[in-house]
Parts: sequence; C-alpha cells; structure tokens
Amino acid sequence: MTFAHRHLLGIEHLAQHEIETLLNLADEYVMLNRAEAKHSDRLAGLTQVNMFFENSTRTQASFEIAGKRLGADVMNMAMQASSITKGETLIDTAMTLNAMHPDLLVVRHPHSGAVDLLAQKVNCAVLNAGDGRHEHPTQALLDGLTIRRKKGRLHRLSIAICGDIAHSRVARSNIILLGKMENRIRLIGPPTLMPSGIQQFGVEVFDDMTRGLEDVDVVMMLRLQKERMDGGFIPSEREYYHRYGLNAEKLAFAKPDAIVMHPGPMNRGVEIDGTLADDINRSVIQEQVEMGVAVRMAAMDLLARNLLETRGAA
Repeated sequence: MTFAHRHLLGIEHLAQHEIETLLNLADEYVMLNRAEAKHSDRLAGLTQVNMFFENSTRTQASFEIAGKRLGADVMNMAMQASSITKGETLIDTAMTLNAMHPDLLVVRHPHSGAVDLLAQKVNCAVLNAGDGRHEHPTQALLDGLTIRRKKGRLHRLSIAICGDIAHSRVARSNIILLGKMENRIRLIGPPTLMPSGIQQFGVEVFDDMTRGLEDVDVVMMLRLQKERMDGGFIPSEREYYHRYGLNAEKLAFAKPDAIVMHPGPMNRGVEIDGTLADDINRSVIQEQVEMGVAVRMAAMDLLARNLLETRGAA
C-alpha cells in the first residue's frame, strides 16, 4: 500500500492513488465493523490521544471507537477544562505530550493551522479532526467512500455542495478531494456564504438551487455554521430554508437516483427537510456515520505503519 505520509493534516497533499489506497483499506474495515468480532490488533501496544479543543460528539466518538477496535490504548483529553484555559500555549502542550510518548494524536481546533503547528512539534503521527475553516480530511474521505460504495465509482460524477460554503472546512476538503478524483463540482448558496475567489478551485457557482441541482448525481448539504458568523449572512432561517433548504421539490431537479448527504449535525427544517433526511431510498446520512469509523481506522492504520517503519529504521 502506497501512503507515504507521517501525518494526515489535509487532503491537499494527497495524490489520487493515495486517496484510493486509504479508501480501499477502509472498505476492508467496513467488513470488520459489520462482523460479530469487531476487533483487530493493528494498533496493539500503541497509544492514541484525542485532543478536542472544540466540542464534537460524532467525530470524537468515531475516532475513539476506531482506535479501540484496532487495539490502541485510547485517551480523551478534555481540552475545555485543561491547562490551555489557564494560559498554556500550544507549544507547551506539545512539549507535555512528547513527554508522555503517544503514538497517534487526533486534534480538533478552532483555529486554522493549529493542528499543523502541533504536528511540527510532536514526535508522533497527527490526524487533523478539523481546524478552523481550513480542512477536515477524514470527513471528506468518509464522504468519498460513501459516494463510491453507493455509486460504484468516485470519478466523473456531478456533485452539488450546498449551503454555508464560506465557513465550512468540510466543503473545502471535499472540493479538493472530489476535484482530485475528476468530478464536476457545483457549489450552491447565497453570495454572502460563498468565499471570494472560489472559482479558482475549478467549480461552478450557483445562487439558485433548482439550476444548481439540475442532473446532479450527489447532493451534499452543509450545516449553517452560526457559531462562525459575526454578521447578517442570511435574512432569517425561514427565508434560508425557502431558498436553499433541500426538500423533495428541489431534489426533483437532480437525477432520479441522486443521493442526499449531510456531514451532521443537521438543522432539520433549515438546511434539509426532516422527512427527506430520513428517506432510506435517497439519504445516505447514516451510511456516512458508519463509513466514518472505517475511514478513521484506515487512516490510523496507515499512519501507524509508517510510524513503526520509521522507528525501526532509526
């Protein structure tokens, strides 16, 4: 398997064949996770530390389950109640971590670039679980795996990403990954939620849902990230749902077999109609959660192999 990286900080530095390597391994872990005995010893004897400077239920639980199923010793650090709140710098935290000799470090941080800074200072493999508006690589990888398993391929599809593009690290990682895999990407949302210069990413931009959704294979909805908004980006949630919320009427403009995705957590009745979100014939939202565990197992497995190989050669 070709995956020559010490860390997984973003999609930007991954080649197409490395994305495929990770997804192929994740496919194997889907089978393991569906078996009665769900455990492997790939990370036996290794220590995984989860450091979440932002609250997360879905991502943190997914990484914790992934590590435990691979046999790692997993520790969650409650960063909101840690020495960080008492004034300790990120560099001091890195030095403290080095003294504990972890092998895998999973980090979510509200500031773009913070995870990369930690990766430069620690003596272990680092996985980015989301940093500011920058990237969320494992989310894009699990989305890619979900699409590939439902559509039979992850290339030359027409994919619409809808909603709060400007504040979304999920959107950024998906735009990069889906672009590397030769897909046609459409971004749909109000101009106030579209980052400037986004056309440079080779995407099509729409502010009308019905035009943007025409004949697409995949509809990926995004959460309105109100915690990152400091002004009047939308008139009201009711108006936003009327124009940009996904319902059956708008979905009818996509292909008849188009799938509906959402990284969660969902705001029902704001970004997506609740009935549509629960429609097992169109929605793959629960599959995304399942694929998340498998993708994170694959990512930690590959990074651990590289880590152990490097240590063996030292």
